Amino acid sequence: MFYRRVSRAFALAVCLAAASGVLAEANTQNLSNEPNLTEEQKIEFLLHAKVVDSHELGVGITHPWRLTLSDGTLTHDAAFQSVDERKTVMKLADGRTEFNFRDSYDFNLAARELAKLLGLDDMLPVTVERKWKGNSGSLSWWVPWWKMELDRKKEKLEPPDAEAWNRQMYKVRVFDELIYDTDPTLGNVLITQDWKIWRIDFTRAFRQNHDLRTPKDLVQCDRQLLEKLRQLSYEEVLDKTKPHLSKSEVKALIARREKIVAYFEKLIAQKGEGAVLY
Repeated sequence: MFYRRVSRAFALAVCLAAASGVLAEANTQNLSNEPNLTEEQKIEFLLHAKVVDSHELGVGITHPWRLTLSDGTLTHDAAFQSVDERKTVMKLADGRTEFNFRDSYDFNLAARELAKLLGLDDMLPVTVERKWKGNSGSLSWWVPWWKMELDRKKEKLEPPDAEAWNRQMYKVRVFDELIYDTDPTLGNVLITQDWKIWRIDFTRAFRQNHDLRTPKDLVQCDRQLLEKLRQLSYEEVLDKTKPHLSKSEVKALIARREKIVAYFEKLIAQKGEGAVLY
């Protein structure tokens, strides 16, 4: 599931583009077989079903795996990612230098919990922590996606309902600003055949920056999401995301939350509520 890092190197971008057609075809074939399970049932399956097949996806520098799980009745795939890298100073491929660098599967788990707090859990796949072949990692329910946003833009495909599409993307942009993902590539936005968006892969999110990354991306906001952002507290986030986020990472998130809320309140004052909220 984690088809990532297309922004880091041109060679990887080419590889990703070449692989996406084959992978998308395989996913499309499984759409009609997608089981209708609750979150609790998916969690139980991901935690306890037996791994019966596996293969490395072959794209991305974090070496994600696609695992096939079975509990004897249901067989379904999941994405496993075990990266957990920490460095005081990290020189990135694009020339930037990042201090207190962290690339970790922990952030996939934290992102899912945060999404639940904000009512965005229908945009992130169910994810659990599990060990496989001696390594701890995040294991996420495999989404039967049709296109990556990377593919959609390249093929110049337009959604049948532009307003509904834009409203999904506005939520993604707000979430990306909140978690300060330094690698939110178009390969991390998956689209199903009914044009539903799924956002994946957060291993380079939750930086300790208190400022927003790209506030110009904040154009509109869902009313309920803005209200949940207003209510979000440090204590609640720390409790729900432990042990995956540190106190400093949560403090930075709350600082960004405050700036996101202030940004939208300023937009509302300038343009009117009807032009900003939906």
